Amino acid sequence: MGTVFKGLGLAAALLAGIAAAPLASAADEVVSTRLEARKVVTGPDGRERFAPAESAKPGDVIEYVATYRNTGNDVVRNLQATLPIPSNTELIEGSARPANAKASLDAQRFDDMPLVRGVMRDGRPAVEPVAAREYRYLRWTAPELAAQRSMTFAARVRVLE
Repeated sequence: MGTVFKGLGLAAALLAGIAAAPLASAADEVVSTRLEARKVVTGPDGRERFAPAESAKPGDVIEYVATYRNTGNDVVRNLQATLPIPSNTELIEGSARPANAKASLDAQRFDDMPLVRGVMRDGRPAVEPVAAREYRYLRWTAPELAAQRSMTFAARVRVLE
C-alpha cells in the first residue's frame, strides 16, 4: 500500500525544502512570502476545485502557490522566487505559472526546462532528458516587484508511491 501524507507531514516536507533554498534572495526584509498547498480535485462535472491538502495519497495532485508581497516603499529588483518540490512527488510538466520557471536538482544550478544531463552511451557522450520526478526546485526571476504589490508563482506535483 502506498504512503499517505497526513496533517503537517505534507507541509513539513515542503518546509524542509524551503530551509534548503530560501524562497526569496533579494530584499528579504521587505518581501513577505505566503506559501499555500492545496489538493486539486476533479468534480463529477469535470471541473477542477481545490481542497485542503491536509493529507495526500499516491496519485493525488497538489498545487503549491507562493505569493510574494513587497511590503516596502521601494521597488524590489531581481527577485528570485524559489519553490521547493517535496521528495515523493513529481513535477507535472507544464504546470509552472508563470511558464518561465527554471528547474534544479540541487538548488545550486537552475536551467530551462526540460532539464537534460550528459551521459556516456556506447562510449560516446550523449544528452538525455532528466525525469520530472527528479526536479527538486523551481525558480522564477522577477525583474521588478513594485512597492506594496504582489506576485504569485505556482506549480503542481503528483504524489508518488
